[in-house]
This record gives sequence, structure tokens and C-alpha cells, in this order.
Amino acid sequence: MPDRRRFLLMCALSLLSLPSVFGQETRRRRTRLEMMMNDEPPSRPPFKPQPETWSDSAFTAAWIGHATVLINFFGRWIITDPVLSERIGINVANLFTIGPRRLVSPALSFVELPKIDLILLSHAHMDHLDVPTLRKFDRRTPVVIAKNTFDVIEDLGFQEVYELDWGEFALIGDLRVEALEVKHFGWRYPWERDRSRGYWDGRSYNAYLISGNGKHFVFGGDTAYQEFFKKLGERELSIDVALMPIGAYDPWIRNHCTPEQALEMTNQMNARYILPIHWNTFIQSEEPTSEPMERLLRAAPPERIALRTIGQTWTLPAIEEHPAAPRSSEHLEN
Repeated sequence: MPDRRRFLLMCALSLLSLPSVFGQETRRRRTRLEMMMNDEPPSRPPFKPQPETWSDSAFTAAWIGHATVLINFFGRWIITDPVLSERIGINVANLFTIGPRRLVSPALSFVELPKIDLILLSHAHMDHLDVPTLRKFDRRTPVVIAKNTFDVIEDLGFQEVYELDWGEFALIGDLRVEALEVKHFGWRYPWERDRSRGYWDGRSYNAYLISGNGKHFVFGGDTAYQEFFKKLGERELSIDVALMPIGAYDPWIRNHCTPEQALEMTNQMNARYILPIHWNTFIQSEEPTSEPMERLLRAAPPERIALRTIGQTWTLPAIEEHPAAPRSSEHLEN
């Protein structure tokens, strides 16, 4: 089976490396080859969360890897873009998956997760919406998903699904979840209709504002630099923390922000802390895997950065300990 897998994989990679009507640049082809050819076993995460010790009277979060964050939001267990598979991509006849392999294993396996009260899905990309992982959850778990993406998970049988468009919200128990506009794209396969291509009925992509117990946090999902969060900042909600992507910007700056831009958007929404995600998990871009955090540490006061590596756990400090969020400044292009 490994030989057959290798043969089919090389056939697929050969097609990707050929000149085509899509005009792929040499280094972009090289990045795709490196992504798919990665057969190194994932390393162990440096830390292991212990959610059984977390208090229901606080906001506590642990970065599981990529855009997956486990959160205890004052007694409500939330998970963002749960992706626990070792490899993501296109499943071939249930035999193997063609796509990137993890660099670092998830900080928690599925069986180590607590009972989840809410699943947040930002968009349909395979590194954010992983069907094999979602298939393991209790079908009674509420799921929030972006507009025109419900069909991706329809066959999984979740009983409570909220498909939200930008500006819409859902009340789920004692939580309010509002979909926010970002700058990204939503197609899962290249032939699908997508909002980034001008199709309003195409696949969409969200960030989310989650509110409850007088507290607010933002899950940024995936986004390039944009100024939509300024409107959120004008609402003066005192956002406690923003989960923001900081990787995969080189050469994908049109769809992914730099660390400096992630911090700038965090400032625009007046969030006190930034919890960086979307780096050091899969090979998706040209920048070195450690570069996003190195750049963020140069751009932000260390006390504003909630987490720095996979598996770390962070608890929101008492209000008197919060650092003041600085005013917005000019962002850097790359």
C-alpha cells in the first residue's frame, strides 16, 4: 500500500508541477510539492493541556494546533476549527489522504477533549473544516458555520447547525455568536462558487464575536489584512482576547495577514490580548515555521501575547491586570 500511495501521489504532484493555464509560479509549485511530500512523523507538542483542572468561573484557552483552540468560556466548552487528523486534504477511496502532514501532533487527542458545547467553523478549507475530526463529535453538539457551507457537513447529521452570514447572530444557550466579515476565500474545491470571486451565493468565510457572562472574545478564523474590525472597535465592547492567524503570508499575502497586520487588526477591535494561531502546524507557505512568532514578539509587548506555542494554556487575568490595548497604527504590507 505505501508503494501504491507513493505512485499516485507522485502522479498528482507531477500534474501540479507542469506549466498550466493557472500560471503557477516556480516557488508556489515548490511549496505545494513540499506540503504534500512531507512524510516526517509529527513531533510531540511541547506542552499538554489539562482541561480537567480548568475553572468554570474563568476564560481559559489552550492552542491545540493550527486554528484549533479549546476554550472554557465561563463553563461553556468551545472548540474552534477542530482539525485533529495527522494529514489533511483529499481522501482517495478511503485509502489515504493527499495533502499536508502535521509538523506537530495535536496537543490533545479527541478522547482527551471535554464534552464540547459549541463548535465554531470559520470556513470550508480542509485545514479548518476536517470531516474525519467532525465525524467524532456528538451529533447533538451545536455547530456554527459560514454561509453556503452547510452542505459540506450535511451528511454528518449534526442536529443543531447555524449557518451565519456576515452581521447575523445566533443565541445558543447563554452565548451570543455573531458572524464577522473577513478578507479570505471560501471554496473547498477550485470549481466551486465563492464570494471572493463575486458570487454572493458562493461559499463564505467568517470570523466570530462570542459574547456571554459580560465578556467578549473574537475568533478571527483566517483573513488577510482588512479594516472591517474597525467597526467592531467602534462598538466599545471591551473585547478580552482575539484569536488571530499570523502565518501562511508568504507568498499568500492576498489571503493571509502577517503577524504585524494581525496585531493591527487586534488593535482595531480594541482587544486586550492576542492569541496567535495558524502557524507552525502544517507547511503551507514559504516563511520559516518559527518566523511568525518571532515577528509578533518584535511587534507586540510580550504581556499582550496570550500563547506562544502549541499546547500552552492561558487564563484571562483579572480586569485590573489587563494591559491597555494601544490605538491602531499603520499596518505593514508584508
